[in-house]
Amino acid sequence: MDTKRMIRKLWKMFPRKIALKYHDYVGMMHKGLKDETHRVVLCLDCDEAVIDKAIECHADIIISHHPFIYGTLKKVLNSDPVKRELYERLDLADIPVYSFHTNFDEGVRGMNDALAEKLELTAIHQGEDSSCMRIGTLSNEMNIYDFAKYAKEKLNVPYGLLIDEGKKNIKTVAIIGGGGAGYYLSAIKDDADIYISGDAPHHIRRDIVARHYNYLDLPHEIEKVFMPQMKKILLEMDPSLEIIIVDDQKLPKLI
Repeated sequence: MDTKRMIRKLWKMFPRKIALKYHDYVGMMHKGLKDETHRVVLCLDCDEAVIDKAIECHADIIISHHPFIYGTLKKVLNSDPVKRELYERLDLADIPVYSFHTNFDEGVRGMNDALAEKLELTAIHQGEDSSCMRIGTLSNEMNIYDFAKYAKEKLNVPYGLLIDEGKKNIKTVAIIGGGGAGYYLSAIKDDADIYISGDAPHHIRRDIVARHYNYLDLPHEIEKVFMPQMKKILLEMDPSLEIIIVDDQKLPKLI
């Protein structure tokens, strides 16, 4: 597939303008787009294992969710020797890296639509005050503890942290993948019975408790749905593309 055509189509679906302003870096992370793309490596984070696989399989491009270079290139490479070494390996292998981050989170058919679909929610829609947030309805109301177990299994993580200070039965669910804990007020405003996100600091958890609300903190790694979702989108563009998913995310161990 013509690489520029592929990238243009992705930008049309997940435009730069919907990425979080002043908080995100999206697009080209490493120079050198090839004229044609036949083999794509997809990952959550472009790290050593991903680059090893991309070199091994002669990938034409790596597409990551999280930005490979988060900040200005000069600053990142000067301050992070590990990142600089990985960047130099990409130079030698002549493999470009593209990242679709919060623009993918917000976009239609992106991260949060995919997560809501994995929960089998119906009537999925954007939050009123948060365009990244997706809100939907369970087919059957569930006890909050049963729902927490259900969500953990559906989103394929082994543990979560539950604040159960609100309704004891769950019907309407709000979700933002990754580190969206701070948007809990939007979920409350939209009358969701529980809000799912991750990376909640202590003060956010205390604020949720003070508001007698329900919050399920699931690991950031639920965003692994990026890979199968992006694969589906790319194969719709060109079924002949070879898509290699590298899922090397390791969750911290419970002790």
